[in-house]
Amino acid sequence: MSRDLRKFDRQTTIYLIIGGLVLLFVVGAGLVYFIYGPESAISSLICMAAGLFPVALIVIVLWGLDWIVKHVDRD
Repeated sequence: MSRDLRKFDRQTTIYLIIGGLVLLFVVGAGLVYFIYGPESAISSLICMAAGLFPVALIVIVLWGLDWIVKHVDRD
């Protein structure tokens, strides 16, 4: 039975990112909801999503560049 440590590392990183985002949105917006009310919770969700938009855009561009480099540099 062989161990693929790169796959394990990639899978663990993805789980950590998803867990962090869930904590940010659920716990963060939940605390805002309980402290300030539902209107503020909706506003906080909108602000968190807007703040993550540039990060998501950068990740998409980097993944695209990685894909291009892997497919063009086969020689």
